[in-house]
Amino acid sequence: MNKFTLGLKMSLSILVFLILMAFSSASLFDEQLLYIQNKLVEHHDIEHGAEQIKRYQLNVTNTGFCRYRRYYVSGKVEYFSFNLAKFKDLDYYGTDKNGQLYLRTIGENVIVQTYKDKKGGDVDSMATYMIIPLKNIEPQDLVDLSERLIKMNAQLLAQK
Repeated sequence: MNKFTLGLKMSLSILVFLILMAFSSASLFDEQLLYIQNKLVEHHDIEHGAEQIKRYQLNVTNTGFCRYRRYYVSGKVEYFSFNLAKFKDLDYYGTDKNGQLYLRTIGENVIVQTYKDKKGGDVDSMATYMIIPLKNIEPQDLVDLSERLIKMNAQLLAQK
């Protein structure tokens, strides 16, 4: 009977440990997503094309999608989206004052959609990168962003 009780206690301990690990990894996952979204929104350069762009939406979903939508004064809408599981690397062209962040994917995995474009109509296509204009970003912020995107990529691939 003593062995049975000891075995039961060990099983319960392992079960509690696994449950705690599952919840802590989920919160780490959400924390990574929140950091990535906040960093992109915090440094987004709204003045880039301000005379043409009315507003934008930039978010990272809890399913691992990075979405960027621009609404133009003319009514045109551009939409870019990719799953962080397809993230390859990032490049930044510019200075610490302003520049463009290229989020690159493995293959053509960025969904690009254009709506209400008077010149080209509605267009659906695929691309290998998404460009987000940024401002006031330090090199360390870019390194942190890159590291977290790589971690998210690994976590999402591990979930599959």
